Amino acid sequence: MPIIYHITTSSAWDKAKLEGAYTAPSLTNEGFIHCSHEEQLADVKQRYYQGTTDLVLLTINTDLLSSQFIFEWSPSVQNTFPHVYGPIDLSAVVDVKSY
Repeated sequence: MPIIYHITTSSAWDKAKLEGAYTAPSLTNEGFIHCSHEEQLADVKQRYYQGTTDLVLLTINTDLLSSQFIFEWSPSVQNTFPHVYGPIDLSAVVDVKSY
């Protein structure tokens, strides 16, 4: 059960529960949803969500995704990140906690 993570707002997660799947603006703008490995979370939160309140952390079981996910190199931070190329199934989100 390979696990990846995604940080979002509780309102975006609430919207996903109503719509039946989670999407993010990056899916439209870049073609994928940015995700992280556990050890990358603190840095991602600090770089992209500093000062943002009402965050939640989605724990995603990649075995339950119907969308493809790929580990890709990010030259800006010299690290490899998981990217989900489509909506994230609600059933693939195995845990949600305040972050």
